[in-house]
Amino acid sequence: MALTLQQKQEIVADVRHQAQKSLSFVAAQYGGITVAKMTQMRNKAREQGIFLKVVKNSLAKKAFEETEFSAANDQLKGQLLYLIGGEAPGMAARLAKDFAKEHEQFRVHVLAVGSNVYDPASIDAVAALPTKEEAISKLLSCMQAPIAKFVRTLAEPQGKLVRTIAAIKDTKV
Repeated sequence: MALTLQQKQEIVADVRHQAQKSLSFVAAQYGGITVAKMTQMRNKAREQGIFLKVVKNSLAKKAFEETEFSAANDQLKGQLLYLIGGEAPGMAARLAKDFAKEHEQFRVHVLAVGSNVYDPASIDAVAALPTKEEAISKLLSCMQAPIAKFVRTLAEPQGKLVRTIAAIKDTKV
């Protein structure tokens, strides 16, 4: 069934809206995967806040025109499933990587983080990117380490003095 102009405009607007508020996207070939398996993937994507949709490439290109993902437009060819990541840059890549492990017919075709386009071999690196909470946690631990070491350094002379006095008392007994 052919789409009307209004339906096409709604799809483009929906995909554009998702792309503008997301940090990354993955386009993958999904031929040969059963409907039941795709439904499982859709459910996982929904749980993780990832936008997942099969869209005609011409509509996806039009939707990406006004976003950072426009750099990937020339690579959008073939039957593709689009995963547009939520709050973290690696979310969509993680879902695609996990699904590809279980289903060899599912192959990542192109992925992008911001305006940077990566080849499918980079899926592991992109999937390993931390979430916002993980990145903040790592930053805070890096900021805390010098302060903690400084406090330990300041406390060490007093601790050494206490240990020396205790050792002297033990030898007199």
